[in-house]
Amino acid sequence: MDINETIKNQLEENPIILYMKGSPQQPQCGFSAKTSQALMACGERFAFVNILDNQELREALKVYSSWPTYPQLYINGELVGGCDIILEMSESGELAEKVKAAAKQAEA
Repeated sequence: MDINETIKNQLEENPIILYMKGSPQQPQCGFSAKTSQALMACGERFAFVNILDNQELREALKVYSSWPTYPQLYINGELVGGCDIILEMSESGELAEKVKAAAKQAEA
C-alpha cells in the first residue's frame, strides 16, 4: 500500500486522529503535549499516530496536508490545525463541540 493510501485509510477509519510526536501518555515535544492534553480534556476517544515511528509517513503527511509542522489534528478527515489553533479552539469551547459532534456521528 502506498503511503498516501495509508494516510487516507487512517483518516477514513478514525473520525478524530492526531498525528503527533510520541503518544498522549508520552509526548516527545511540548507542542504535541499541549495539543493532546487539550484533546483529552474533551473527554472523547481519539486515535493517534506517532510520526516519529515512520519517517516516510512524517514527510508524506506534510505534503498531503500542505501543513509543515506537527502535531496535526484531523476531524472527520479534515485538517483542523496544529497546536496554536487547537489551543485557541480549546479555550473558546469550539474544540470540544467539534470533537463531541464527531464522536457522536461515529457512534450513529
